[in-house]
Amino acid sequence: MSEPVSAISTGAALPSAAGVTLGEPSRWVRHWTHLVAPGGAVLDVAAGAGRHARWFAAHGHPVTALDRDAAALSTMRDEPQITAHVADLEGAPWPLPDDAKFAAVVVTNYLHRPLFPRLLEALAPGGVLIYETFAHGNQTVGKPSNPAFLLQPGELLDVVRLRLRVIAFQDGFLAQPRPAYVQRICAILEAEPASGEVRGDGKADTPVPPPPCYELAG
Repeated sequence: MSEPVSAISTGAALPSAAGVTLGEPSRWVRHWTHLVAPGGAVLDVAAGAGRHARWFAAHGHPVTALDRDAAALSTMRDEPQITAHVADLEGAPWPLPDDAKFAAVVVTNYLHRPLFPRLLEALAPGGVLIYETFAHGNQTVGKPSNPAFLLQPGELLDVVRLRLRVIAFQDGFLAQPRPAYVQRICAILEAEPASGEVRGDGKADTPVPPPPCYELAG
């Protein structure tokens, strides 16, 4: 749930094929797109008119877009890579099958805390959570101001603790494009490393794989 607010974004607005003016994709989302497996399915939660769904579709990802606004989702009906689902994310059951897994789950400018477990469960091994929304302190500069819609200090770290590997986290103030307190995270559900068969001497037959390498420069 969220109050009506302007999106956290930078740069010029982008026209969609349906003639709807979209904000530019979040810089945070753009920066971490390279960590999503090539061609991997993406879940865009509270997608609106699809500024991020369209971004990932343009980069070769099939996208499932969820939102309660049927009119906004309808602007993506001609996007072959995007499957839109009208869904009440707060007052109805989770709209996707329990076994639906994604290479990335993307959430921006939206906070409904009961969804946190579902978002983590929707990640496939190696999947990336990219989350960005308003944080405590924003009540001093504008909307949203209701504490229910503002992340508490370090809250996203608590959400992923012991579940995901944190690649990047920020919790602070942005002066542009408008003053806002923001919290954002990029975290990965690391796949279990393959273990070699153990010999009688206690040593594995296969070499230990190198640690994963997550490029920080998007």
